Amino acid sequence: QQLGRKGDAPPHEQLSEREFQVFLKLARGETAGHIAESLSLSVKTVSTYRTRLMEKMGLHSNSDLTYYALKNKLID
Repeated sequence: QQLGRKGDAPPHEQLSEREFQVFLKLARGETAGHIAESLSLSVKTVSTYRTRLMEKMGLHSNSDLTYYALKNKLID
């Protein structure tokens, strides 16, 4: 196993802290604009985080994010 690699960790545990914050907010149905405002980011930056976390997690839509979060008890 390579150093620094998270191996068999669940996909959400492979996200950076900021990606995980954006993930949870998207999974709860918040808009990119609202997320940007609440985290003091630009909408473009939120969009970049969304793209990265979707790739890392192998998800394709916001509904996939919500389903994953509910299934893994990350939101209720």
